[in-house]
Order: sequence, then C-alpha cells, then structure tokens
Amino acid sequence: MKVSERIDADIKAAMLARDKEKLEALRAIKAALLLARTEKGGSETITDDAEVKILRKLISQRDEAATIYKQQNRPDLYQKEVNEAGYISAYLPAMMSEDEIVSVIKKIISETGASSAADFGKVMGQVAKQLAGKADNKIVSAKIKELLG
Repeated sequence: MKVSERIDADIKAAMLARDKEKLEALRAIKAALLLARTEKGGSETITDDAEVKILRKLISQRDEAATIYKQQNRPDLYQKEVNEAGYISAYLPAMMSEDEIVSVIKKIISETGASSAADFGKVMGQVAKQLAGKADNKIVSAKIKELLG
C-alpha cells in the first residue's frame, strides 16, 4: 500500500477517533503530497522516493519549529510539533543501523580506492545515492570522515 493510500485510511480513522492532533499531521502530509502531484511539471503519480523526501522535509520543518518553540519557552507548541513529527515519521521506511551504514561505506571506499579525507566528496556522493532515504546524511558524513581519517 502506498503512503498516500495509508494516509487516507488513517485520516478516516483519526476522524472517527476524534484525534485532532493526529488528524492535523495527517492532513499536512496529504496536502504536501497533493501539492507535489499538482505542481507545474509534476506528474499525476509520485514515486516512493519522492514521497519519502516530502515526509522527511515535513519532519525537518516540525523539528525546526519545535527548536524555536523550546527556545521561546512555549512548551505547548513545542510538544505539538514533536507529536506531529512522530506521527509523520511513522510513514517513513525504517532507517539503517550504524553497522549497516559503515559496511556500505567501506564497500564504496574500496570500490573507489579512496584513501584520504581529500576523497570525501567522491565517497559521499556515491553513498548518498545508494542510501537515499535509508540513512541520515549527518551520520553518513560523520562515518565517512571517521573511516577516511
């Protein structure tokens, strides 16, 4: 089942359960997906990778807002953003573990013949393509730096 189909079903369930906060988060996802489908140059269908990218962007927006609310001492709004990010992240595929990430990085380092920090860009580019949507780029970047030393 595609993410958009799951969202539609979950919106109905949230409406029946009268879960206002979850419903808001689900409607935000649906609106973002609909916008991506209808924007100029877009096609009627969205690829799974594009859906994951949209969901990650929504989570990033929620995280930024939560940080700002925490700094401004607004715990009510902070908690709302954190909860929405949690609801949205439920639709993302599982992230890879650090061990899995390191094994992929080691494989790419051996394939490219990278040996120093100067080769970081070459390795990062290939790893980012291979692990798109499966791993956090901050963790990937740190592991590559650690392995290239």
